[in-house]
Amino acid sequence: MSNGDSPDSTAPLLAARDLTKAHGRTEALRGASVELRTGEILAVTGASGSGKSTLLHCLAGIVRPDAGSVTYAGQRLDQLPEKRLSELRRTDFGVVFQFGQLIPELTALDNVALPLMLAGSSRKDAQTRAGEWLERFGVRGQEALRPGELSGGQAQRTALARALVTGPKVVFADEPTGALDSLASEQVMTALVHTARDAGTAVLLITHDAQVAAYADREVRLTDGAVAPAGVTA
Repeated sequence: MSNGDSPDSTAPLLAARDLTKAHGRTEALRGASVELRTGEILAVTGASGSGKSTLLHCLAGIVRPDAGSVTYAGQRLDQLPEKRLSELRRTDFGVVFQFGQLIPELTALDNVALPLMLAGSSRKDAQTRAGEWLERFGVRGQEALRPGELSGGQAQRTALARALVTGPKVVFADEPTGALDSLASEQVMTALVHTARDAGTAVLLITHDAQVAAYADREVRLTDGAVAPAGVTA
């Protein structure tokens, strides 16, 4: 834990309570509450426009909720200054988006090495570790290629390597297979789940795909910006 405290082992690592968030006149979240425990893989599902991505952004400290609370490892994430939030996103959090959002001018190796260099590692050490993570995600031999030269599955596995290379406590994956075919989706999810299990990393997985959600330990469904009661599927 970053602040040196010893959290209650029974408490959730990350928790949202009664979150509300509006984008203009549109209410994206209406009292959403969710918990994520250390090492757990949680799928958040729901129709397009149900508030899934907004919930992830609030939990990752990317945006602040209008009301409610977000607690991470015993501290109020929604009340932290932006500098501290940026630090957490470099050290404790990893984020993967649907299209990877790799830096197009950098090679696969340098995309993965970048978070380590930003954290103070030398270029040599960062590239060594980045190469190990690319191999772990099955992208060996593609280190010198730029994102536009990778297949969709290779690019997304590179994005996963970048998100996990710093050893985060939580990975936020927003529709990580949404732009992939079924085979590439299976490869990406298998790599993500195996690596997260090995590292004890918690994963918040946003998806509309039931097959992807099946990789999770638990699933919650958002409906109109709130978590639907158990058993409600519409």
